[in-house]
Amino acid sequence: MSNILAKTKLATLIGCLCLSQNVYSQQEDSSKDENIEVIEVKSVRGYISYVSATGGKSDIPIIETPMTVSVLTEERIENLGSLTVQDALGYVAGLYNGPYGVDTRGDWSIIRGVAPVQYLDGLKSLFGYYNNVRTDPFALSQIEILKGPSSVLYGQGSIGGIVNLVSKKPEPVTSGQLWAQVGNYSRKQIAGDITGALNDDASIQGRMIGLWRDSDTQTDYVSDNSKLLMPSLSWQVTDDTKLTFLANWQKNESGTSTSFLPHQGTILPNEFGQIPSNRFVSEPGFDKYDTEQTALTAIVEHDINLDWSMRFATRYSDSHADYHTIYGWPPRLQEDNRTLVSRVAYISDADARAITSDLQLHGTAYTGDIEHKLVFGFDYQNAYTDNDTAYGTAGTLDLYSPEYGQVENLITEADIVDSPSSKTYQRGFYVQDNMRIDQKWLISAALRRDKATLAVGSQYATTGRLGLMYLFENGISPYISYSESFEPLIGTNAYGKSFTPKTGEQVEAGLKYQPAGTEHLLTASVYKIKEQNRTTSLSAEQVNDPDIINPNGQVQQGEVSSEGIELEAQLAWQELDIYASYAYTDAYVSQSNTLGEQGATLSALPESQASIWASWNPAFAQGFSLGAGARYVGETSDGTAYVEQGGVVLNDPLKTPSYTLYDAMIGYEFDDYTLSLQAHNITDKTVITSCLARGDCFYGKRRTITANFRYKF
Repeated sequence: MSNILAKTKLATLIGCLCLSQNVYSQQEDSSKDENIEVIEVKSVRGYISYVSATGGKSDIPIIETPMTVSVLTEERIENLGSLTVQDALGYVAGLYNGPYGVDTRGDWSIIRGVAPVQYLDGLKSLFGYYNNVRTDPFALSQIEILKGPSSVLYGQGSIGGIVNLVSKKPEPVTSGQLWAQVGNYSRKQIAGDITGALNDDASIQGRMIGLWRDSDTQTDYVSDNSKLLMPSLSWQVTDDTKLTFLANWQKNESGTSTSFLPHQGTILPNEFGQIPSNRFVSEPGFDKYDTEQTALTAIVEHDINLDWSMRFATRYSDSHADYHTIYGWPPRLQEDNRTLVSRVAYISDADARAITSDLQLHGTAYTGDIEHKLVFGFDYQNAYTDNDTAYGTAGTLDLYSPEYGQVENLITEADIVDSPSSKTYQRGFYVQDNMRIDQKWLISAALRRDKATLAVGSQYATTGRLGLMYLFENGISPYISYSESFEPLIGTNAYGKSFTPKTGEQVEAGLKYQPAGTEHLLTASVYKIKEQNRTTSLSAEQVNDPDIINPNGQVQQGEVSSEGIELEAQLAWQELDIYASYAYTDAYVSQSNTLGEQGATLSALPESQASIWASWNPAFAQGFSLGAGARYVGETSDGTAYVEQGGVVLNDPLKTPSYTLYDAMIGYEFDDYTLSLQAHNITDKTVITSCLARGDCFYGKRRTITANFRYKF
């Protein structure tokens, strides 16, 4: 922890931005229908949300949640000019968005050393790999990030936490928007969103969202086209019962933007210069990543009485992906220092179908002076994935002067080999008790039991969480918490026995502060995580063990440790909004039998990150808005450790240098119309987001400019 404490000087700078201010807070009145009350839980311009359902599966103020939660509102996502979910995450404390560069296949991130699990409306949304449609942020009302182990409420997951995407839902008051956008890389997009009551008493409400996009990307020959239709309906059946149905159809057409480019010519010098960041390594006409998804979600909310209520959510999703790609493997150049050693052709015909459900019983009870907010729940996942593939050779390619169309006998869909499908079932029971004592002390306790049935059998896990928080009258809320996670592993170890789940545990302490009379929200946390039961190779002693069935197999003796500090400040004044963050992360392999792995910093993980985004709405120029931001990303490692034997260096980790990117926006609003110009990476800086020990590097996002016209009513 000494390294963490050394970083706290920068932490105080963020806090001082608000501690020295005594400002006036303007609050909007809650808009009311005759029978329906709409509660506002955002700041005046909507950039800050003070409530999150992700941390406790119920609407709990962030200031009363003994864990780290970050929330991005719809207004914040729009203000940042986010074209993807991955873009929107760029200013969140402790989250590295796009660790593997520009990738049209999905939205990737790393939290506290590892990738989080993605959820949609509280239900797990991604199963398998490269078979799901990339969610468009226009369909979302907010994004909630819960950091650290969170299996106690959400089941299997990583120690990084979860990213929960929240869909836009019907609202009682008629409103909507039409949006037209153009940008570089031939981007053209139109979208619409309308919602409102469908009958006189507003008991039936509807919403329709649509989007069409035709666009290229910074990688040659790779498109980013999309079509989206998302109708939804809410029905207040009785005073106590509400039904909501969400349908989603989306079709994306894209290709291989991630090229796995070799070290030489990217991070390492090459006599021919740097490999262009727009280089396409696949073949035009062959390459594609086309995905289509249909999903239907149903949500039932029922008030049993004044103290107890029930919520049931279920979703059926069906997605398909046609994936054709060619990539350089191994990612090395020939002796001419310009031509790939070889290329591999790959075709995937992938399907994923899943039913996910979550039944919750919420209640309030009292034991003496203690108020209990209780949640009892049962969730269920039934996922089917199937990925039939074909592999082949695809010749070489000169990365400095490519000539496409030279490949002979390229594989086709007729070469696809049928592979066994995979089915996963998970059932989990959980209970949570948020206790309030004397209106000052908060104790949050939760326990969960899971059974995951995989192809090779069943795995069981029990996880828990305990948090303690104190609410000071001045708005400061210190806390400490302990939480656990588990992640099932498919397969058997070197002894022929089924793997057991990976397990994680975290201790976190933090401080949350919402100064009285302001809209500010500040959070700070320090944490320490251990993940155990990671797979690793056999030790020297185990190789000769007579009980070993597979000498090339693995055992679960690996361990990862992660510790760090995270600070986040959301500050709102009459004319100025600031979103600032800082994070220091030290995540490394603390135990492994594999040579060159123990002690290694986890790959694609910045040691330090800092960002700030400011939006200015000057009173003297009514309607104008200006925004500017900077994002600093520290150096990352290739995921190996320094190894020296007998004075000879056997391995020296490759470091990817740090970088800083700048973003900006300018807008003008008149009546119901808004014009804006937004830019990411305004200096068009070529950056490498990470390089891996296997030999490949990834380019980050180049300058992206969009012009927007919105009509809101």
